[in-house]
Amino acid sequence: MRRGKSGSRRTGRAPTTARPSAVRVHTAGRRKASSTQWLERQLNDPYVSEARRLGYRSRAAFKLIQLDDRFHFLKPGARIVDLGCAPGGWTQVATVRVKAEAGKGRVVGIDTLATDAVPGALLLQQDFLDAKAPEALRAALGGPADAVLSDMAAPTTGHNATDHLRVMALADAAYAFAREVLAPGGTFVTKVFQGGAERELLETLKRDFASLRHVKPPASRAESSEVYVVAQGFRAVAERG
Repeated sequence: MRRGKSGSRRTGRAPTTARPSAVRVHTAGRRKASSTQWLERQLNDPYVSEARRLGYRSRAAFKLIQLDDRFHFLKPGARIVDLGCAPGGWTQVATVRVKAEAGKGRVVGIDTLATDAVPGALLLQQDFLDAKAPEALRAALGGPADAVLSDMAAPTTGHNATDHLRVMALADAAYAFAREVLAPGGTFVTKVFQGGAERELLETLKRDFASLRHVKPPASRAESSEVYVVAQGFRAVAERG
């Protein structure tokens, strides 16, 4: 089944599907309060229903759509790496926007989890931290990457400081990988949680890229501390002096 085509070049505006009223979930004493709140949030989230309607595998697809609508890094013909790609929502968006199915671009997703096939993308079930991963990615792309994307997040513990450090560890690892595969002028996009530990990474990105922006796309839930870092214009080591 082909997915994502109907979502091509969407504006990234909030879905306008009307709901007559909020859906309430009755627990009957059998479900934890946290589980009930999560289910109610899912049932009342317009991005969840819109993702289902358009065939996207996750509501996170709209975050990438909105980021690319603003920064235009998913250009036709570009080579894209999606780190931690499962379940494949960002990969779906990337393949459409770089026109990978038409043979104009290449999208490679990598995850330790199995991911259902995405038309136009090559999916690798592998740990991107493996020493052989950069070489495997470059071979799959046919050259260096024009953009490396990471929407990875560690399982939450409910302890904000711990969750922040876990996400930042993934962001740091994602950039360490991106430096190995990015072409000069390339783009790095990653999710971070605000909390202080992101400062060192941001300083590094300011040094290594021509521009650095922090964005909270409309599809990111208001109560979440997540923001996305979009670093563009990757400088090769020689250019940095």
